[in-house]
Amino acid sequence: MTAQPNVPLPPAPAPLSWIDALPQAVLLTQGGLVTRLNAAAVRLWGVPQDRAAGRPVLEVVRRHTLETLLERGGELELEAGGRTLRCTATRDHEGTGEYAALIVEDITEHRRREAELREATAVLSHEFRTPVAALRGVLEALEYDMPDDLAQNFVRQGLQETERLARLVEDLAVGFRPTRARTLALAEAFARAERLLGSELSARQASLSFGQDYLVRADPDKLLQVLLNLIENALKYGPPGQPVQVATTLRGTWVEVCVLDRGVPLNDTESLFRAHTRGRAATGQGSGMGLYIVRSIVQGWGGQVWVERQGDHNAFCFTLPGVAGIGEPR
Repeated sequence: MTAQPNVPLPPAPAPLSWIDALPQAVLLTQGGLVTRLNAAAVRLWGVPQDRAAGRPVLEVVRRHTLETLLERGGELELEAGGRTLRCTATRDHEGTGEYAALIVEDITEHRRREAELREATAVLSHEFRTPVAALRGVLEALEYDMPDDLAQNFVRQGLQETERLARLVEDLAVGFRPTRARTLALAEAFARAERLLGSELSARQASLSFGQDYLVRADPDKLLQVLLNLIENALKYGPPGQPVQVATTLRGTWVEVCVLDRGVPLNDTESLFRAHTRGRAATGQGSGMGLYIVRSIVQGWGGQVWVERQGDHNAFCFTLPGVAGIGEPR
């Protein structure tokens, strides 16, 4: 039998060196004293391994909450320095020694993404409401006998709103910034908004008037959404039976549109444009997303949005790009 040459064995890895590669902060203890910190834990608590070893847990983590978690085991979330931390403690008993481990993971970005998803869901829910309501009205109308030309008009309106729903579905993938801008007359958007709001105007015995027409550059569906949100807002919070005016003014290369109602004067108007915020006069159910959507859309095409008091009217105003060289009234 041939003797095998002596091959030196590779050196053994340093004990627990693998934990330095973990993104989570790891702290190990025995008998209530720190035995090991990994690199992420050193960065988190700012205590080097040689100073942490042999010290009580509280002297390293400096939080009674974490000390208690290590003693009891379990999991909790902690806000610290503007970050969200998920802290997990495990315990083990071997022989006469008591061992424990604290694992801390920074989940700030995860929570931010969750918040963005909830926000996007709320926005989509609000935007879907109008075309769905319009389709319901079309289908209810088509249940009754009517002249062919009138029925065809309802069918065309239903198809238009179906196309709008399809574009909203596409927005799930491409986001909410306008991506289909074209040149259009404001009167085109005004007529579409008035048609969709016809039943609500009748129910509230209100009238709707529009100012001078201009050529603008915008996504027609997004512009319609802004108008619908602002006009519906005026109908809800203005006195019943009062007219709602949509005024237009040319401001250099921008067109200013203001929706005016005779509601009570508003305070802290800036907060109205925040997500899930409703005015003090708001009644009934509502997501508080309408004006947030308006601001998001208008800022997406580079415009501004604000609320001001004009005489005895509340004016919800926004700007959108006029078409260069042809911004004159039509």
